[in-house]
Amino acid sequence: MSKNRTTKATNPFDSDSDTEKEVPQNSTQSSYGSSSYGSPFADNKARYRNDFRDSGGIQNQSTQELESYAVYKAEETTQKVNDCLRIAEDMREGASKTLVQLHQQGQQIERTHLTAVDIDQDLSRGEKLLGNLGGIFSRKWKPQKNRPIKGPMLARDEDFAKKGSHMEQRQRLGLTDGKTRSNPRNLPTEPASALEKVEVEKMKQDDALDDLSNILGELKEMAQDMGSEIDRHTDALGHVEKDVDELNFRVKGANQRARKLLGK
Repeated sequence: MSKNRTTKATNPFDSDSDTEKEVPQNSTQSSYGSSSYGSPFADNKARYRNDFRDSGGIQNQSTQELESYAVYKAEETTQKVNDCLRIAEDMREGASKTLVQLHQQGQQIERTHLTAVDIDQDLSRGEKLLGNLGGIFSRKWKPQKNRPIKGPMLARDEDFAKKGSHMEQRQRLGLTDGKTRSNPRNLPTEPASALEKVEVEKMKQDDALDDLSNILGELKEMAQDMGSEIDRHTDALGHVEKDVDELNFRVKGANQRARKLLGK
């Protein structure tokens, strides 16, 4: 039975729960027997996750166990850093889409205001025609105007417009921003010792943190662009509202004049 228990504990296909039951807590079996990178401590990762609380604590472990534990923690940290990097990349992708939407909204606001200018020209011709209609002895009607229609008054940020157009074109073509990756370092193909494996993981972490720093810088610039563009939209909408209110006032006056003429 003892022989069978040992065989089962070293079987790489056993689950973590089986391993914990079969392997003695104070086992000093070598955890670097496998040539696969990262797999030497796979059977003991459950114990590593709880920091040896169930096996006497870190101070009661052998040197080999502590080396395996250090490699496990280094790989765990690398995984967490990579998870943060993926989240930042998703945020950058979402921010890019938001910038494209803001660019399109700015264009729509400008087109709407230009349409208001066209309506003003058509309305002026209609008001002139209504003023000339009536009887021979009728007094010429003069439309009331509170203010002239000014049209778009805010100059768009050319840099943002170019950036937004570029992003929009890439989005239409189905192209996404490539993941920012720093130049990877020359890592050992098969680290021999635990110290080398830890150093490899530290280099991976440094590369990932460099990429994360670059993406955070991009996100900061995007946030500033969004804030500036939203401020321009707010001002532009204020001017559109004033011109539309003036057009509504004049249209009501023209309608009253037309009804008066039809009633004669």
